[in-house]
Amino acid sequence: MALLLTGAPGVGKTTTIQKLARAYSDKTLRGFVTQEMRRAGRRVGFEIRTFGGRKQVLAHVDLDSSHRVGRYGVDVAALDDITEDALTTDDAADLYLVDEIGKMECFSKSFRSALRALFASGRPLVATVALRGGGFIQEVKDRADVESWEATKQNRNELPDLVVDRLRL
Repeated sequence: MALLLTGAPGVGKTTTIQKLARAYSDKTLRGFVTQEMRRAGRRVGFEIRTFGGRKQVLAHVDLDSSHRVGRYGVDVAALDDITEDALTTDDAADLYLVDEIGKMECFSKSFRSALRALFASGRPLVATVALRGGGFIQEVKDRADVESWEATKQNRNELPDLVVDRLRL
């Protein structure tokens, strides 16, 4: 079962993934959460944190990279490394949580391949996905084997409980 959470930036998709991780703390989780990096109150980048305790800088304003989203250079090699560690299909995993399928992540061929394999595996997966975007983002949204839910300011507080009820792990 695969469930995609989409919605406007800042609506609570990442918070929902974090709450799901806490709700399933007694389960074997795979995947990652993407968090903002701030300096003097200003966002300067994004860091990936796996449920296995690893962290890597995904993107940063000071990162010199040919892969860019806005003012951020994207470290595709770091994402490839995290993908191999956190998104490989594993029968021991009870649930995969992926935050997020977005423009930065889609630069990685390994990421796209790992997600395709996870969808095909039928392993329980909850992922956040950008509200807008073509290519792989649209491909994921168009899959017949996924459910898509929109996170809004009105439903964000009950969304984690609704997902738990839907997953029934």
